[in-house]
Amino acid sequence: MTRTPYPTGDDLLVLHALRCVGSAGPARLSEATGLPGPDVESVLIDLAVAGLTTYSPGDFGGWGLTEAGRAADAERISRELDAAGARTAVTEAYEDFLVLNPELLDLCTAWQLRPAGGVLVPNDHTDPAYDSRVLDGFTDLHRRADVLCADLSAVLLRFRRYRVRLAGALARAGSGAGEYVTDDMESYHIVWFQLHEDLLATLGIPRH
Repeated sequence: MTRTPYPTGDDLLVLHALRCVGSAGPARLSEATGLPGPDVESVLIDLAVAGLTTYSPGDFGGWGLTEAGRAADAERISRELDAAGARTAVTEAYEDFLVLNPELLDLCTAWQLRPAGGVLVPNDHTDPAYDSRVLDGFTDLHRRADVLCADLSAVLLRFRRYRVRLAGALARAGSGAGEYVTDDMESYHIVWFQLHEDLLATLGIPRH
């Protein structure tokens, strides 16, 4: 019998996205959650009325969590995890993530720096063969990461969005948009970092 993954309400999706993404605008939260922009804005306003989010204007501003919002997210995510009966599955996925994480970090370093004359220099991306080898490494890692995300998605539906975002970033990078490896806000590295934050927050593990 196939298990139905546990759905997450829109308000918790947006609240938790802010926990994992950090200060952000509706467009970025829409990418993170898969919700339409107007729906995200409506939820943000409702959360602000409840004292869980706050908005800072300016070029470097955006929506963020209040202390009450962080506490509410931690409590509600933990409750959701137990309601879904997913604690064991998410813990096992996190352990698999920790195996892949050093490889991901090495690949990001290889994308940003390349060997030349016995030292590492900034990668100016003028060597297509070198970049292609690094992207091949990302493709290999992604096959395993996608299995991990599929396992998570099978118990908590909200993790499905990471499969979409990671695959999208890799596809863009492979099509010539190299900024989607490490630099863009929707790059493979950034989405991977958010997945790491999500796993830590979901399991209540502090980041060291």
